[in-house]
Amino acid sequence: MQNAGEGNGMNDAVNSDAQSETRREPSLYVVATPIGNMGDLSLRARAVLEQVDRIAAEDTRNTARMLDALGIKKPLMAHHAHNERESAQGVLACLQRGESVALVSDAGTPAVSDPGAVVVRCVAEAGFTVVPVPGASSVLAVVAASGLVDGAFTFRGFLPAKGKNRLDDLKTWLACPEPQVVFEAPHRVMQLVDDLESLGMGGREMCAGRELTKQFETFYRGSGEQVFEQVRQDPNAERGEWAWVIGGNQISDHDAEAEQASADLDTWLALLLAELPLKTAVALVVKATGMAKNSVYDRALAIKSGQS
Repeated sequence: MQNAGEGNGMNDAVNSDAQSETRREPSLYVVATPIGNMGDLSLRARAVLEQVDRIAAEDTRNTARMLDALGIKKPLMAHHAHNERESAQGVLACLQRGESVALVSDAGTPAVSDPGAVVVRCVAEAGFTVVPVPGASSVLAVVAASGLVDGAFTFRGFLPAKGKNRLDDLKTWLACPEPQVVFEAPHRVMQLVDDLESLGMGGREMCAGRELTKQFETFYRGSGEQVFEQVRQDPNAERGEWAWVIGGNQISDHDAEAEQASADLDTWLALLLAELPLKTAVALVVKATGMAKNSVYDRALAIKSGQS
């Protein structure tokens, strides 16, 4: 039961936002919009969109359709990846004449794998208030549905479209112990499957989500081999955005100890070989560690040839 004088926390928050936003000084509101399901637009986000003076949108046509569905009419200004610096100056001009501006992307949160960071930085550096209005997130949606994350994870966004950097980046990310979250465009999802397969990820646990929160939301879970096959058999695979959770690189304690021992061996051999003959260096290491002489000798030869 509520004590006397206490209000309903949710109602208080909603009413406070709806009534007080217009009393703020000129501010930039970074507003998260639905990633597919319009029901995910928060009450606070709607109140902000109703009360700001204008809206900076990644695609004014998409935002206009959303506003029409909400019965909201506001002046729109274009803000996208190709005009970020120019639009930042336009937003600043609005703030300087006392207006408040909402910044939105086509779906999700501006500046998260979408344009927005440049505008936010310029506004903050100019001394104006930046107000985040959080909401739906593809990152958190796929993480929550994956069952593969119970602690830390790393969000990587979109891979490079092509080239050596794509595979290099993916290989580096997949070596990390925590799960990796990546986005992929529909026309490149089969390339992602091929890339993961080529890097030997068939045994790694994964969850691939398509069209999150939309009518045809789909999740594929299991080993890499299972997920790859499911995606390849999906006739609609190239019709929607993808978010993937790829399980972390699980190194056993034994493997970790072996890697550390190998690194320590290399360190000692490199130091000793810089001052002593090869046979003397090997004899000292074998005596100190009890390791097999042949293994130490072979490693010493490799290090010696690398130093020469």
